[in-house]
Amino acid sequence: MLTRVATGSDRDRFASLVVSITMGGAMEGILTRAGIRVETLGMRRGRFDPRGIARLSRILRAWRPHLLQTWLYHADLLGLPARLLGHAPRLLWNIRCTESIGSAALRRVLSSCSAMPDGVVVNSVAGQQFHQQRLRYHPKRWEYIPNGFNTRELRPDEGARNRLRGELGIGETTTVIGMAARHHPMKDHANFLAAAARLAQRRDDVVFVLAGTGITPDNQALIAAVGKHGLMQRVRLLGERSEIDAVYPAFDIATLSSAFGEGCPNVLGEAMACGVPCVATDSGDSAQLLGDTGLVVPRRDPAALGAAWEWFVEMSSAERREYGRRARERIVRDYDINVIIRRYEALYAEIVQENSAAARPRAVLASQQHHPAQPQKSSAVDQVALSAPLRHRQGHCFYQDV
Repeated sequence: MLTRVATGSDRDRFASLVVSITMGGAMEGILTRAGIRVETLGMRRGRFDPRGIARLSRILRAWRPHLLQTWLYHADLLGLPARLLGHAPRLLWNIRCTESIGSAALRRVLSSCSAMPDGVVVNSVAGQQFHQQRLRYHPKRWEYIPNGFNTRELRPDEGARNRLRGELGIGETTTVIGMAARHHPMKDHANFLAAAARLAQRRDDVVFVLAGTGITPDNQALIAAVGKHGLMQRVRLLGERSEIDAVYPAFDIATLSSAFGEGCPNVLGEAMACGVPCVATDSGDSAQLLGDTGLVVPRRDPAALGAAWEWFVEMSSAERREYGRRARERIVRDYDINVIIRRYEALYAEIVQENSAAARPRAVLASQQHHPAQPQKSSAVDQVALSAPLRHRQGHCFYQDV
């Protein structure tokens, strides 16, 4: 997402430099081809290196940005010395999760220093509440910008639907329940498979399609779980697919079975943009994202998840398509990427204007690494607040780990 904001912003008003804490990855090529400068600090994952601070200082002294936007915990931490040394007159942090995954020491440092940046950006209300109530963040202001989606790329596609279902040997009258999520305890595939086993006993016209990193036949733990539930003939494993917009249209129902950690779930917004109704566990801002276009069930409750699926399965295809139509309409109206980019621009201009009358803000987006498809590092803003000043803008935003 960071790449879309950096490449989609008005170049006459905003000049962007992206700094990667580790070595550049797949997104570096996308940025450089679009004319966005990328620098890397060359730090090793999981290891603090003071030379990284020195490298960042040199980059910032040469660039002289009006605004430094950092992305997730480690980048937020690196932003502090840059601010203290005077290399970043304005600093924004960004939070992309609900439960914290950093070390206890890192959490304490960030919490105690959370009033130093000019704002802390969150992509979910749940993330803001967790960091304020549980971790005691106390920023000057909270800025809320949920994830946004490219609704021109993510759209209903009958051709893609037919191609993937044909590839998987799935007939048109079979109901496909799908989930795109990496194999990780957070995503709770155990919950998904337990719910699938319940529904499979009641319906013989349903198959389950899983996609994502680690969702492959050589994942012994996953295959064992599928076999344990007697689902070997009912589950299709797709692995990681780079063109996810060609996967969602094949689903009749999309789902997210997460047990913890979600912020503003990308997979739900992507499926909704493709016109697919969704069922999700109550993790992060899933309920807020779905609104009245889908169903939300308690976490770690296979019976409730299976019952919600069955509610949609028992509908006619026309009724399900109507839910999908309203889901896409909601995403296009409230979460389209173009609206989001404009809101980031408005935020940057506002933050910079508070500090100077600069005519052409220059933004540095600092991130921990480059990833093709996981929500993580940089920063941005709109609002949600419990005690700090609240500013809520019309429009929505999404970023991705770059």
